[in-house]
Amino acid sequence: MATQNQTVTTHGGAAHGSAREYLWGLFWSVLLTVVPFAMVMVGGFDTGLTLAVILLCAVAQVFVQLVFFLHMNNSSEQTWNTVSAVFIVLIVAIVVLGSIWIMNHLNHNMLMGH
Repeated sequence: MATQNQTVTTHGGAAHGSAREYLWGLFWSVLLTVVPFAMVMVGGFDTGLTLAVILLCAVAQVFVQLVFFLHMNNSSEQTWNTVSAVFIVLIVAIVVLGSIWIMNHLNHNMLMGH
């Protein structure tokens, strides 16, 4: 049985956090969701500022999920999980940016034809 600040590791290598870690993760997740939502609902902010806050909160939300709920850290047991996460981010970035690039060029070429 783990104390409040310890992390328990099972035989399969999966880490389970304490209730305190999960509550902190929940707190940060809710905060990082409410702030951009409130900015959009209130309005009156510059569009660039709103988009920047949404983007920053989204990136922070990913890290909160990885650290507090998936228990990814810099320990040697997590090396393959970290490598896999970096690879997935790279693949998703290539797919998203490539799709945007293709759609932009298709749109440009369709407009030039008329």
